[in-house]
Amino acid sequence: MKENTTVAAELTLTDAQQVLEAALGKADGIGQPMNVAVVDAGGHLLAFARQEGAILGSIDIAIRKARTAALLKMTTAALGEAAAPGAPLYGIEVTNGGLVIFGGGIPLTRGSDNAVIGAIGVSAGTVDQDMTVADAGVAALPMG
Repeated sequence: MKENTTVAAELTLTDAQQVLEAALGKADGIGQPMNVAVVDAGGHLLAFARQEGAILGSIDIAIRKARTAALLKMTTAALGEAAAPGAPLYGIEVTNGGLVIFGGGIPLTRGSDNAVIGAIGVSAGTVDQDMTVADAGVAALPMG
């Protein structure tokens, strides 16, 4: 008996570049240079940019935010709540080579089942700025 499975379209390089460009445009719009990473569903880097003036230490953070959101299929902000002391996932940030548990990482979904096909991670501003820029990237994902 064959299982009934749904396969979501992959996140293409063209998709990733559109997400990246929208996020960079938002960063320009708010006047905060950012590091922006877009990964596929497995957390592998597809597109990245560091705007002039963005904090160098945030390069790794942006990539890890994207990877965290893709692998755990949830925003890094939501993970942060679940990873707080006394919460069910307390300590999870030390797994998987290091996860990020504050806002700025958001899964990218597609299809009627909202399958996670990748994620965006943004870092170099305040957490609110990072989330605003990441949201702009998510909004630019073609529904294809």
